[in-house]
Amino acid sequence: MTKISFPFLLASVDVGWVELLASLTLLIITLAISIVLKLQIERPVITASLRAAVQLIAVGFLFTAIFDHNLAKTWAWIWAGLMIVIATLVVERRVPDIDGIRNPTFLSISASVAITLGIIFPLGIFDAGAVNIVVISGITIGNIMPATVLAVHELQNQFRLRRGEVESLLALGIGMKNIRRFLCPAIIKLAIMQQVERTKVVGLIALPGAMTGLLLAGVDPIDAVIIQLIVMYMILGGTVVTASIVVWFGSRNAFTADQRLSTWTDFN
Repeated sequence: MTKISFPFLLASVDVGWVELLASLTLLIITLAISIVLKLQIERPVITASLRAAVQLIAVGFLFTAIFDHNLAKTWAWIWAGLMIVIATLVVERRVPDIDGIRNPTFLSISASVAITLGIIFPLGIFDAGAVNIVVISGITIGNIMPATVLAVHELQNQFRLRRGEVESLLALGIGMKNIRRFLCPAIIKLAIMQQVERTKVVGLIALPGAMTGLLLAGVDPIDAVIIQLIVMYMILGGTVVTASIVVWFGSRNAFTADQRLSTWTDFN
C-alpha cells in the first residue's frame, strides 16, 4: 500500500481567488431560490458562509505558522486536543439542560480519537507527521460529532418520554444500573444508525472525500479505496465507541443519589 503524506498531495492543487469567487455561483442560486420560494434562509446561509470563510482562512494561516515551526508535532497534538475540547463544548451547548454531560462527552470523543490515531499511525497507514495528526483528528471528530449530538439529544428525550416507566421501575426496587442497561442500547442504536446507513451506501451513492481527494491527486484507485475503507471503518467504530460512552456514562446523571430522576428529565 502506498504511504500517503498530505503535504505532498496538497502541493498538486493550484487554485486562487478567481476559482473561489466562481464557486459562489451555487451560493447565489441558493439565495435566489430562498427569495423566490420565501424560504427565509438567506440570513443563516450568508452567516454560515461568512463564518466558514473566516474560520477556514484562519485555520490556513495557523497551518502555515505551525507546520513551519520547529515544534510542529507538539503544536499539532495541542491542536488536536483543542479540537476535542471545542467539540465537547459544542455538544454541551446543544443540550444545555443535561447536567454533567461535559465529562462523558470529553471522554467519549477523546477515546475515539485515541483509538483511531493509535491504529493508523503505528501501522504506517499515514505518516505521523504534524499535518496528518491534525487532519486525521479533524476527520474523526467531524464525523463522530453528529452521532454524539444525536446520542445526547436522544438520551434526554428517552428519559423524558419514558419518565413514568422509569419511575415505576424505581418504585419496584429495580436499580439504576439495570434501568440504564434497559434504556441505553436503544439510545445508542438510534444514534449510530445514520453513520451505519452512510457506510452502507458509500461508493454507490456517495464518493467519500478522502478517496476523492486521493484520486484527484493521482493516487492509484485501489490504494485510494483501501485507504478510504480504513478511514470509514475507523469512523464507524469511533461513532459506536463515542455514542456508547456518552450514553452510558451520561445516563448516570439522570439519577440522583437517593434513587430519583434528575430535574433534566422533566419536560420544560
